[in-house]
Amino acid sequence: MSKVLRDLEQMVEEFGTAPTLATADRRTLEDKGIAGATAAHIIEEIHTPYNLAFVSFTTGSTAFQNIVGVTHAELAERGKAATKALEMAGVMRDGKVLVSYAPLVNVFPAAALREYGLSWRFPVRSSRDAFLLALCSGPPDLIVGESSFLRAALVDACALGLENDIPRDVIVFTAGTTLDLELLPVAERFGWRVHDIYGCQEFGWLTLNGIPLRDDITLIPSPHQDHYHELVVGGLPMGDSFPISTSGHVCRLPGVPAGQIITYRRQRTHPEYEVYIAASTLGSAETLGRVARTILRIKGRVVKVRPEVQLEAPATVLELAPAVATGGSCPAVAATVVGPVKTRMFELMVQAQLDLQQTAKTDPTWHKTR
Repeated sequence: MSKVLRDLEQMVEEFGTAPTLATADRRTLEDKGIAGATAAHIIEEIHTPYNLAFVSFTTGSTAFQNIVGVTHAELAERGKAATKALEMAGVMRDGKVLVSYAPLVNVFPAAALREYGLSWRFPVRSSRDAFLLALCSGPPDLIVGESSFLRAALVDACALGLENDIPRDVIVFTAGTTLDLELLPVAERFGWRVHDIYGCQEFGWLTLNGIPLRDDITLIPSPHQDHYHELVVGGLPMGDSFPISTSGHVCRLPGVPAGQIITYRRQRTHPEYEVYIAASTLGSAETLGRVARTILRIKGRVVKVRPEVQLEAPATVLELAPAVATGGSCPAVAATVVGPVKTRMFELMVQAQLDLQQTAKTDPTWHKTR
């Protein structure tokens, strides 16, 4: 080896500023609060860009599990919604939580649980037997899990003669799938207070017992189904529609009017809506286009920019139109969402894009020349 190469080797080893693989920052399952076993995943290390707070996946109950990116700009709103749900349900701070399915923690997210003072754990295996063992070995203050799984676990406990070992008066958040109403009478035998929490990996928790947890939620009447409304968060449609009923959600909060969004009667919206940006507070159409593409890629929502979009507008205007066009013409606008409050989720994605553009890439190997 020549002297120049030896000197270069020494410089790389002793004075290099870019991290090596051994010194690179790591975000583990423990850091994300989801270090629990599941039967649907393998553990894979990936390179996650600094502009994402963390990476998750959709549940995949009816389709492939799609990757979800969560930006730093979103965390505060996701945390506020999670805290509101915990407070509404009467969950005591510094309590203990048993989570049946580890990825559910990403929806809170973990930072919100830590700030609330909660500690949580998972069954050693993703099975009902392991869940019952964890449940009976250390009574939790809060259980988070899929409702049919919880119902089947309680039925198993009674069949095994463990009825007296099941902790009483526990708060339960049913999540991940539509509420199984048959859980309610089974849970009542143990004094469990069941709450139906609805949300998704893309946007966090959205409703508790049919009550919105965010102020940027809009309900758009369905043109095809009486009493059903599409749920839109921050101007972005969920693809889920629910009946709105004055009789209220079956799960109730003491001293609080019943929620009117009947989340356990969920139906997929058909046709689904696409979002068109008609006006934006941004001054750059190029940046607006980047925001639209980012939302499609990490949130799975179709957002397009109108050719005649108004830039530097006083408020964002998003138009929702059915994804199916007729006769070769553009679909008619079904609803309009005007900011800044009701487009909050969209504005957070705009902020995330602006933050990225203002931060130069720090990896020297990424530098490009024309």
